Amino acid sequence: MWSRHKAQRGVWSEKMLVALEEGVKGNKWFSLIDKVARLDVLALAWGKVLSNAGACGGDGVTVERFAKDSQQRLLAVSEHIKRNAYQPHPVKRVWIPKPGSALERPLGIPTVRDRVVQTALRMVIEPIFERVFAPASYGFRPGRSCQDALRRVDELLKSGHVHVVEVDIRGYFDAIPHGRLMAEVEKHVADGRVLRLIEAFLKAGVMGEMAAWTVEQGTPQGGAISPLLANIYLNPLDWLLAQAGLELVRYADDLVVLCRAPEEAEQALATIRQWMAEAGLELNAEKTKVVDMAPAGAHFEFLGYRFWRGKAGKLWRFVRPKSRQKLHAKIKPLTKRTNGHSLEAIVAKLNPILRGWYGYFRHASAAALGEMDGWVRARLRSILRKRHGGEGKGRGRDHQRWRNGYFAELGLFGLEAARAQEGPVSVMEQTC
Repeated sequence: MWSRHKAQRGVWSEKMLVALEEGVKGNKWFSLIDKVARLDVLALAWGKVLSNAGACGGDGVTVERFAKDSQQRLLAVSEHIKRNAYQPHPVKRVWIPKPGSALERPLGIPTVRDRVVQTALRMVIEPIFERVFAPASYGFRPGRSCQDALRRVDELLKSGHVHVVEVDIRGYFDAIPHGRLMAEVEKHVADGRVLRLIEAFLKAGVMGEMAAWTVEQGTPQGGAISPLLANIYLNPLDWLLAQAGLELVRYADDLVVLCRAPEEAEQALATIRQWMAEAGLELNAEKTKVVDMAPAGAHFEFLGYRFWRGKAGKLWRFVRPKSRQKLHAKIKPLTKRTNGHSLEAIVAKLNPILRGWYGYFRHASAAALGEMDGWVRARLRSILRKRHGGEGKGRGRDHQRWRNGYFAELGLFGLEAARAQEGPVSVMEQTC
């Protein structure tokens, strides 16, 4: 039975919810644009955009500036949508570093106004697709999380699904063919104005240094509706594998298939390759492979973790090297040896970062957490060494001079200590 909490309260009426549960004729929904254009729905969407903050788009309007006359702006947006005259602004393209690589990945930043409309659009159509999404999909879905996906991988590994198909889709978000994506949306949405609005966001283009250019494929990461569209396009693959009796775990474009036998894994990979080719997508040959997790030393990576088979059949979760490097990149600017702030002030800036990182990686091995603790303390010892006339990194007697307890007294958040205080939290430390 459909879970009603997945529909945004205040957007879906009781009549619509009943129709959603019982199904509609032809499995297609009409007359949805009026819900997107409603002022109360746009106000709900604006509240979400405001709470998320974020940078301004290509028009230069910040969240703060939008907030000063938000009511008038929302009214204008509503009127434009009702007249079928709403035109999205090209997204602002920025490049962010990929951890562990010299490469960068693109991020598209829509304007605040476009983020509001995308959020309203998502709230209206998301429940329609939530009803048809496969259980194996966990990414960017109401009531589901990374931890749910990781927990499912744990369960499958423990139950003997030790032949793992690692799948990497090359530039997925930028490669989705617009025509084929819209065909998937049209299977369940028949409101032409909603379809034109979605297509308008897809075709909005990218703002460059001199001018905007149009795009023929992809849904830029950074838009509120992009994760939903990405899930819609991969949903047929989810069901194809499910109908074949294969155990898929997918979080957005990160996916693994866990099998009991090597032949089953090879067949799964062949099926995925064929589907990707037909869907206009390309697999990264270097990162797409079958891994036998039975022998000691075998490992694969998923959602920031490295799953590792240890001795005596023990299965562990470590932090993926790229995930460590990402944290290093955040902390290094705050812990330069020439830092002019007090150590207390530095610790105050580090703690929110460390707590957030622990919140996700708390299921990693205690050794992995302790290693990161040691690296952070080494950065702080180097600052103290510099301030006491020393050169280079903290070493030797510095460890006796400023022991671990010294930093604990300063209030530094300790990953390993937090883990010890909680007690056992990961089933991955049990023999599988």
